[in-house]
Amino acid sequence: MTIDKSAIRNAATVIVLRDRTTTPAILMGQRGAKAAFMPNKFVFPGGALDVGDHDVPLADGLPEPCFNRLDDDAEPGLQHGLAAAAIRELWEETGLILGQPGEWPGPVPADWQTYAATGHVPAACTLQFVFRALTPPGRPRRFDARFFLVDAGHVSGDLDDFTHASDELSHLQWIPLTEARSFDLPFITEVVLAEIEGRVTDPAPPPSVPYFKNNDEASLFLRLRGQPMPEHD
Repeated sequence: MTIDKSAIRNAATVIVLRDRTTTPAILMGQRGAKAAFMPNKFVFPGGALDVGDHDVPLADGLPEPCFNRLDDDAEPGLQHGLAAAAIRELWEETGLILGQPGEWPGPVPADWQTYAATGHVPAACTLQFVFRALTPPGRPRRFDARFFLVDAGHVSGDLDDFTHASDELSHLQWIPLTEARSFDLPFITEVVLAEIEGRVTDPAPPPSVPYFKNNDEASLFLRLRGQPMPEHD
């Protein structure tokens, strides 16, 4: 089957924040020189949503504000898929585990075998949806990316052990937030960094989520607020 590389793909990106009350740092790595999308740039772990991510069991789902804001023009089940994709990409690209100890309630998908072998089931309850960005037209790849912030204290294992990481990102490192802008970053990463800087001292969900929407007509900077969950008797 031929993949339409010009099609917009849903994607999830994870910003892991460490030592937020003392010397805050974020986890980043460098994309390869031959990468079709953002070569050589320092980025957060992340990638496109896989079809199987919709069916991955979650020990805990996304928190309510996060879930609601992801509902903006989303197809059914996208929130679950994005949460699973975020956790999978974090594991694949860094070897860090976001989940809860436990056994999978059924067969483990092929691309989750190594994660499941750690004795964890993915959990999304600590993810905080903080940014959305749509890649501008004309790029070799286009993504509708949702950025999730998570405190490093919710990650299992040694935060400095990247031995289980794939080779998709090199030079994985914890970069002090005050030094991040000195690296070779994509424009959108710089925009997201400004948002993260404002979230360091306030762990509560933001009142709204920025959406940098680039389409054929214009580049728009919107705010996603979401709707309250319906009450049940």
